[in-house]
Amino acid sequence: MAPPYEPETQLNGEETEPLVEDTSAPGTTPPETAARPPFSFKSCFMIFGSTFWTIACLFSLTVNIILIVAVIFLGSQLGTIKKLVKDDVLAGLYANFILMDEATIKTTIPIDAQVPAKFDLPLDTDTVVTLNQDTSIPGARVTLNTGGLSIKDAPTDIILPAGTQLPIHLTITVPVDQKIPVKMNVEVNIPLNQTDLHTPFVGLQNVVAPYYRLMDQVPDSLSEAVCGKTPKAFCKSLVP
Repeated sequence: MAPPYEPETQLNGEETEPLVEDTSAPGTTPPETAARPPFSFKSCFMIFGSTFWTIACLFSLTVNIILIVAVIFLGSQLGTIKKLVKDDVLAGLYANFILMDEATIKTTIPIDAQVPAKFDLPLDTDTVVTLNQDTSIPGARVTLNTGGLSIKDAPTDIILPAGTQLPIHLTITVPVDQKIPVKMNVEVNIPLNQTDLHTPFVGLQNVVAPYYRLMDQVPDSLSEAVCGKTPKAFCKSLVP
């Protein structure tokens, strides 16, 4: 029987680590001293790749679930969205562009201005003038027949009293250089389709019209989108 193990001492009196007795069978490697496998980039990459693909699959699955829920929600609101876009937006724009093109501008424009007038006014007319004072006409030829006195074509000087009216023929050119006051209200009625605005209004109608017609092809519900306009009973039962 082997004597009990005692710690060996060095010369300086300090105790050394106890020696472990090798009780393993001859030719075998102790467990604590067994050789570890060498470091390998391939094994490390395989571990990292497995973790990466696991995270990627979970992330992809989460995104797909969110997208499916969003599609189902939008599908349930498809009729409301179509009505909003087609009837309230596109139809409203198209109808209002037509009304704008058919509209007219009706208003009253007040005019208060001084209009310059400079021209020659020719006059050639018969008129009656009234003398504003006594007028002397020397060397006039007169003929008188009164009582027993008869004077024929005798020269004389006569005086025409003020207020006498004389018919005359007037031929004259009158220069006019005045400012004429103009004050009036002018009624205005302008159809817009007869102005330069007609072309842009028609252009806006042509821009909106294709999208308005395109909305007719959009299904009214998720059931119509999946099963068609005349769904079968089986498909209709699966899709609300």
